[in-house]
Amino acid sequence: MIPDALSTALRKARHLVVFTGAGVSAESGIPTFRDALSGLWERFDPAELATPSAFRRDPALVWGWYEWRRMKVLQAQPNPAHRAIAALAERVEKLTLITQNVDDLHERAGSRDVIHLHGSLHAPRCFACGRPHAISEVPEEPAEGRCLEPPRCQRCNGKVRPGVVWFGEALPEAALRAAFKAAGECDVLLSIGTSGVVQPAASIPQLALQSGATVAHINPQPSGQGGAREFSLAGAAGVVLPELLGQLDAR
Repeated sequence: MIPDALSTALRKARHLVVFTGAGVSAESGIPTFRDALSGLWERFDPAELATPSAFRRDPALVWGWYEWRRMKVLQAQPNPAHRAIAALAERVEKLTLITQNVDDLHERAGSRDVIHLHGSLHAPRCFACGRPHAISEVPEEPAEGRCLEPPRCQRCNGKVRPGVVWFGEALPEAALRAAFKAAGECDVLLSIGTSGVVQPAASIPQLALQSGATVAHINPQPSGQGGAREFSLAGAAGVVLPELLGQLDAR
């Protein structure tokens, strides 16, 4: 059940911010970092592969794992939550979409100008000089989970790394600045499928609240509700968001 106060705030909103996390992609079958790995990768800890030191130590292993992840993303399809978010952009004056996810499911659902706080699997760059590198649309599947050497940079011959933010690395400054600006200016913020504990991204909903916006948290499990302008909607994003969209269309 969508609270009337939230529906009213959405109908009146001139700037809506949607902030998504791993829970949205998980509904398309994409494993999260909390999920145990399977198949060729079951003996590895994702957190130990997602660091600059891991890439220096064994670039073929890390590149192979991220190409496996990219393959899983390309095999997945946008779910009703992704499509509802794209549809919301047609019903409000302005929508800013901020995501912690490194896939392209929002874009494939029709969203534009997505702010990727944690980078993208589809935008690798040189580990040495940072130059963007174009890769094949179809990933090469690594044999035995490790034998897949990364390509070389065309400018400096350095090894190409996945275009994601690893543990110990700062978030992209321009993306974070744009996200904070949008959160501070919006009327309504929907925080969807994110644990709300990973900083600095976790401060985005709080920044919106402090600036006077209405904030709704959408997760399978209910989260804390801090006041009259903060709501917790328990349920799958692919169920709650189409319901919210339908309520807007009905009035």
